Amino acid sequence: MQSSALTVTEYLKEVPAERREALMRLRALCRSILVGFEEQMEYGMPGYARSGVVEVGFASQKHFIALYILRTDVMNAHRQRLAVRGVSLGKGCIRYSKPERIDFEVVESLLRATVESTGEVC
Repeated sequence: MQSSALTVTEYLKEVPAERREALMRLRALCRSILVGFEEQMEYGMPGYARSGVVEVGFASQKHFIALYILRTDVMNAHRQRLAVRGVSLGKGCIRYSKPERIDFEVVESLLRATVESTGEVC
């Protein structure tokens, strides 16, 4: 869902109740791991930017929770780990059909790798 919320806190108040806890946990991981990144609302969803470039984002879409990992090398390095979890993958998007499908250990690994990455942003 593309939101008109001005802050991530406002955004989280708008999401369906059954997804709120998972999205709040994603936010907490982003805020604790993505040191030096700025939390902001971009494209109607929460995003985390470094040097003005959004590298991570998440959103509650109509049929799934989306996690955007926009460093190409990070996504490629984690593709196999994500595929065995049965999630849908795009170039820089991970789609979780249900909140309980989110493997937060893999998410943490993705975020830590993003911090270290200097690869291309898609």
